Amino acid sequence: MLPPPGSAYFPLDNHRYNNYILIVSSSSKSSRPAISLENRIFVWLLRAADTLSQEAEQLVKAAGLTGAQYNVLRILRGAEPEGLACRAIGDRMISHDPDMTRLLDRMEKRGLITRARQTDDRRVVKARITAPGLSLLRTLDQPVHDLHKRQFRHMSPARLKILSDLLEEVRVRKPA
Repeated sequence: MLPPPGSAYFPLDNHRYNNYILIVSSSSKSSRPAISLENRIFVWLLRAADTLSQEAEQLVKAAGLTGAQYNVLRILRGAEPEGLACRAIGDRMISHDPDMTRLLDRMEKRGLITRARQTDDRRVVKARITAPGLSLLRTLDQPVHDLHKRQFRHMSPARLKILSDLLEEVRVRKPA
């Protein structure tokens, strides 16, 4: 028997389908494995690091540098006056740069660093920061310091010390 024209009757009863969807969605949530505390901490560390580094990246970008270039300049300032082999710079980088040579090429072209092949071992190329590189780095010292102060102003010195100790403990652990 057909319903009268214009009635609200639907020939397809999807009531069971709707219940199935509700049952599957609620059971899939409960059957999903619980996220471990370690996994949550790992994700939150990555997200926090990304947020903080994006803010720093914006600051150094205003000076015409990338975060990696700024990191190289800081590393080379700390290695003065001897300078460092390119491989040693790569080892000290916060984030691994797959093409250190090209990064250093761009910095040398801008006059921020110099590179010289060692006479005692021609395989080694040492990089040094130049006066313009040091000058640029000096102009960023206070703004970067101020940024870090702002980034952590919501935490007391005691909590910052605890955070620092915990992060150091994570950093120096034995590899998994």
